[in-house]
Amino acid sequence: MSPACSHVIFDLDGTLLDSEALYSRAAETVCARYGAQFTLEIKRGIMGGDTLHGAQVVVKTLQLPITAEAYMAEREAELLRLLPTVRAMPGAEPLVQTLREHDIPLIIATSGHRHITERKLAGHPFLLGIAQRVCGDDPRLQNGKPAPDIFLLAASELGAEPRRCVVLEDTVNGVRAGVAAGMRTIAVIDPRFGFAPADFPGAALSVGSLAELSIEALGLR
Repeated sequence: MSPACSHVIFDLDGTLLDSEALYSRAAETVCARYGAQFTLEIKRGIMGGDTLHGAQVVVKTLQLPITAEAYMAEREAELLRLLPTVRAMPGAEPLVQTLREHDIPLIIATSGHRHITERKLAGHPFLLGIAQRVCGDDPRLQNGKPAPDIFLLAASELGAEPRRCVVLEDTVNGVRAGVAAGMRTIAVIDPRFGFAPADFPGAALSVGSLAELSIEALGLR
């Protein structure tokens, strides 16, 4: 029998905060400047993955007349304008509170870069209590999601064995990374992006909201 999990690793965008929708709006704005349309198909393919790789896919797919780095800079400017409106995902605050009441060690592992991650967290005191964070620009990371690197690093930061960690993720890339890390991985499915449970092979559980999760459903001790 597999041991119970004892540590929780949260993705951030689309899992704890409703920031995926803001990323979409920012991308749509930038692409429209160049007469291109940022589509749901492109979004689904890059969600949760490495930031630079995602930018390269957008620039190449839409044949934008700018570099991936320039695209990232323009999108970030738009995103920063939108961030004050970002809300917590349904069930996020109560779940984090419950886990903290049970003294469950928590960490955030996000593909987002640290400077913008801190901006996202600033308006949400319930997340500021999660002091440990691993971000996509951490120099210790060799590969972004769907590689398991970020979750293995998060487990190391927690001092936990990977098999004792449960990962909460909303993207295909993120779930693949959690499964590859050997962790109990739960898919939190946002219907706005057209995903279904079948899109997340290997997930131990699929839910429509963090509000559906309990200590028992997470597989915690």
